[in-house]
Amino acid sequence: MSQLFSEPWMWKLKEKWNQEPRVFEPLQKAGFVAMIGYGFKGEDTPRGVISIIGGKIVAAGKYNNEKLDWDLRAAPDSWKLWMEDGFGLARLGPAVAMRKLQFVVGNYRQMIRNPALSHPFLHHFNLMTSIRTSF
Repeated sequence: MSQLFSEPWMWKLKEKWNQEPRVFEPLQKAGFVAMIGYGFKGEDTPRGVISIIGGKIVAAGKYNNEKLDWDLRAAPDSWKLWMEDGFGLARLGPAVAMRKLQFVVGNYRQMIRNPALSHPFLHHFNLMTSIRTSF
């Protein structure tokens, strides 16, 4: 079991992401390139980061002051709930509206309006639920 957003946890996310065509294929078609950080609300920096080139994760690990295109933050209890119960479209809107999920960096509205980005985004949360996680 890996600590949420630890380096081993991020490596597992990379492995699962790169094996899931519903996540990487639409992003490949869109030529998606991004550096995405994950962490907890109230902390100065994210804990984990992934680097995506052409839809696939090429690097994953501990955040080390990389310039981020996206930075997703939530309280530990929210992350725990989403890891255990999943995170679908029905939860996304309310989570953002109630600021349970914060986009510290990145344009949520632009992403959610583009199916080539929004569908993989939601699927990647489902991948997270399959990683044995400690909190």
